Amino acid sequence: MSQNLLQIQKEYLQKVWLRSPEELKVCLPARREGDCFHFQAFGEPCELSSQEILLSGSPLTGPEGILIALYAFHAQRENPQLFPLKSFKQFPGGMAFSGAFSGHAERSLCHYVPVIQQRREEIATRFSGLVNSDPPRCDFSFTLYPLPKVPLYYLFYLPDDEFPASVTCLFASNAMSFLPVDGLADTAEYTAQKIIRWVTEVEKG
Repeated sequence: MSQNLLQIQKEYLQKVWLRSPEELKVCLPARREGDCFHFQAFGEPCELSSQEILLSGSPLTGPEGILIALYAFHAQRENPQLFPLKSFKQFPGGMAFSGAFSGHAERSLCHYVPVIQQRREEIATRFSGLVNSDPPRCDFSFTLYPLPKVPLYYLFYLPDDEFPASVTCLFASNAMSFLPVDGLADTAEYTAQKIIRWVTEVEKG
């Protein structure tokens, strides 16, 4: 992995540790053990220290590490306000990148919608989320928490004789209190990649 990415991650970690430990504990939020903070990120146990970021015990040296460090630097004390839901293009700067967002975060999941439906409870549990009991009109829906204060609200539409499968990914109304707009896009993209990787592994047995 490019050393440039690791260097960017380290620079963000230096900024993160300008915040007080108590502030980090609340803003992430996380469980503190000594100089480390523990929380769930992208469906896996995450350990954040001033020197590195571990995901399921393995050091992160790529884009996901930068994103987690950015979240730790950016996240505020307030709680996410899921409603009213916002689409990516409703955030400042989002409209210009809405096409790329749709391709990476939504359309990439369309091929997998039937198997995602079968595994929706497991996927929601893995991402510290829940299956939505009363979503807007769709075939099924869940909310995932790839980062503790960044919920992603998904609407899934199964394919039929007239229309292909489709996916909509929505955000909490105050999502930019926890990540800038490019970080929100990356969070949704990496979450989609994780879902695809997991359901593909499960299907292969």
